[in-house]
Amino acid sequence: MIQKSILAVGLFTLLFFQTFFINNALADGYTDTYALVDRSTILLKSFGQDPNMEWFKSNVQYAKAVFVVPQMLKAGFFLGGSGGSGVLLSRNLKTNIWSYPVFYSMGSVSFGLQFGGEASEIVLMVMTEKGMNSMLTTSFKVGADVTVAAGPVGVGAKAATTDILAFARSKGAFMGIALEGAVIKPREKWNTAYYKKPVSPADIIIRKTVTNPHADKLRQAVAEQAVLQTNQVKY
Repeated sequence: MIQKSILAVGLFTLLFFQTFFINNALADGYTDTYALVDRSTILLKSFGQDPNMEWFKSNVQYAKAVFVVPQMLKAGFFLGGSGGSGVLLSRNLKTNIWSYPVFYSMGSVSFGLQFGGEASEIVLMVMTEKGMNSMLTTSFKVGADVTVAAGPVGVGAKAATTDILAFARSKGAFMGIALEGAVIKPREKWNTAYYKKPVSPADIIIRKTVTNPHADKLRQAVAEQAVLQTNQVKY
């Protein structure tokens, strides 16, 4: 009976992830890209109103880019994993103007004793040139190709020296999240759908060959967090 229960839960977990990734693969339409941008805007504004995010607000102006994942789903029973879609905005180091968004997927698979599921909101701050260059590749693995550490939360917090700082929140509470092993790669069909032509991440954030006014609220939301407080930087 126990073996049957374990098998049933295991099959349910596999079905969950098959459904998740299949739906993501099929949901390459106009509506989904716009919805993701809107949800990312809401999340950034929510982070800006959170008193635990003072370090983020004081230092986002020094990040090379911000990667926003409004919903990262995680579930598992022995075989587990997580997955979500997000948008990356890069900061022009000379003008401090934020780019239009690039769409990415982020996911991982893990093995071992685990049970349960959760949904998290994630914001990554790309702090180094190495981290930024990785975002321009076809795919990279967090923890292997770039280093990652939990972002500082609370007044007086200090950041670790790393390529990427990760802020994660679940049910309104900040939490630690293990991103090592997660693979991040561009969603080519989503970028094509949103900008109505085939484009690479470099086309969007470096060459700036495309724009979409729909993302202006998201770009403004990032800029609003970048309050100039140079003497408070703790990175």
